[in-house]
Amino acid sequence: MGALFELGEVFGTPAALDLLEEAGIDPASLLGRHQSGDHGDVPEVVARNEFPVQEGYRIMSAYSVGDEHVWIITEGDRSTTTILLPEEY
Repeated sequence: MGALFELGEVFGTPAALDLLEEAGIDPASLLGRHQSGDHGDVPEVVARNEFPVQEGYRIMSAYSVGDEHVWIITEGDRSTTTILLPEEY
């Protein structure tokens, strides 16, 4: 599946990027999943995304990384996307 929306400028917090590096996960792979509509491993987050993608609201994805999660949030105006840990929100 192709990209459903633009990511804008992409940022990552040091803690989130460190966690991904330690787990051997390329942030680009998660960004690709996020952008193509695979919003992750947390059902309550995934279920909320169909309307925001279609209507131009904030889009959130959550991916399991070991016992932790990484969130990816794209702003409604599609200007920025941030990779962060839930506790950094």
